[in-house]
Amino acid sequence: MGMIKAAVPFNGTKEQEAELCAIIAELKDTRGALMPVMQKAQDIYGYLPIEVQTMIAEGLNVPLEKVYGVATFYSQFSLNPKGKYRISVCLGTACYVKGSGDIYEKLQEKLGIGDGGCTPDGKFSLEACRCIGACGLAPVLTVNDDVFGRLTVDDVDSILAKYAD
Repeated sequence: MGMIKAAVPFNGTKEQEAELCAIIAELKDTRGALMPVMQKAQDIYGYLPIEVQTMIAEGLNVPLEKVYGVATFYSQFSLNPKGKYRISVCLGTACYVKGSGDIYEKLQEKLGIGDGGCTPDGKFSLEACRCIGACGLAPVLTVNDDVFGRLTVDDVDSILAKYAD
């Protein structure tokens, strides 16, 4: 299985690595240590690139395939860095019926990234989400904690412009 090379280069620090190694050392003899170690690793790095998965696999003496399998199976784990601005487009039924799919496609086109991707400058990441409970404002997207509702494809440029600092 070929591993996908990340578009954003990994830039973990020695401090982060030391913190992860300490957690691995503390938990490695515990049954079921893999999930908690992976959760802590994601807290430290913000995501789980192959470099971090490799450190976990070696530290816990488990096959890399197993770490990768867990990382891809559970939605709480991300293999891609999150941008400074995390854009999440609701593709729940109410939003989708009102055109959120088109808005999502337009964002992918404008940012040049796919689902779960992050722009090379680390500014924006993009993902689809399920219903966020703002159906009355459909279609909805969020940027970090900001909610934008009743959108059209034409709103995409002005929303991105708000975060263009």
